[in-house]
Amino acid sequence: MRTRFILIQTSHAGNVGAAARAMKTMGFGDLVLVAPRWANVLRREETIQRASGALDVLANARIVETLDEALDGVTHLCATAMIPRDFGPPTRQPREHLEPLARGEPQHVAFLFGSERFGMRNEDVYRCNVALSIPANPDFGSLNLGAAIQLIAYEWRQSLGGFTVQEATAPVVPADAKAVAGMLEHWERSLVQIGFLDPAAPKKLMPRLQQLFNRAQPTPEEIHILRGIAKAMAEPKPPAAPGQEPSP
Repeated sequence: MRTRFILIQTSHAGNVGAAARAMKTMGFGDLVLVAPRWANVLRREETIQRASGALDVLANARIVETLDEALDGVTHLCATAMIPRDFGPPTRQPREHLEPLARGEPQHVAFLFGSERFGMRNEDVYRCNVALSIPANPDFGSLNLGAAIQLIAYEWRQSLGGFTVQEATAPVVPADAKAVAGMLEHWERSLVQIGFLDPAAPKKLMPRLQQLFNRAQPTPEEIHILRGIAKAMAEPKPPAAPGQEPSP
C-alpha cells in the first residue's frame, strides 16, 4: 500500500532527520512537512546529521503550507494522539488497527504527527479515520517525535508482512559422530592418566560425557579445542627453571 508520513508544524530540525531515518529503516520514503518552523529545514545541518544516511528521504520530502495539500490522494488517514478527546475518530492501538487495514483493499495510507510543542489540533484529528495511541506508561506516555514515528513505521511494516531477518553468523555445522567419538577416547585416556577416571570403577563417567557432548553438538573447531585440552591435561608440566616460580 502507498504510505505517507505527514509532520505538522515541526519545531525541531533534528526531528525531521530522525523521522527520515525511522522511515527508511522500515522501507518508507514519502515524507511531507506542513508549515515547519524552518523553511530550509531539509537542508539544515542538524536535520542531515540526524537523518544518518536517509538523505534520499530528505531529498524527496515535500514542504507544503496546509494540511489539505499534504493529504492529496490519501484515502485513509491515521492521527497519532495521546490526549483523550470527547469527540472524534475511535482510538485504537496501532497493531489492533493496522493489521486489519493491511489485509483489506489497497489504500493510500497516511500517518499524521503533530507539533512537538502542542501536539495535534482537534480539527486535524477530526479529519482522521482513527486516532492511534501507542500503549505507553500512562504516567509518562509522551514520546519523542522520532521515536513515535519509528514505532508506527515498525508496526505498519510488520502488518504489511515485515522484512526477513538476515543471519548475522554462518550456520553452525556440528562435528560428525566419528569426530566426537575420537575426542571422547582422547579424553578418556587423559582422564585416566591424571587419575580422575578409575578404569576399574568408571561409574558411567564416559557415557555421561557422551550425553553432554551430544547435547552440546560441538563443531569441528570445538572438537579440536577439546582435544587440545585433553592433550594438555595428560602432558607433564616442564620443571621450573632455577629461581623461577612454577607455572600454575
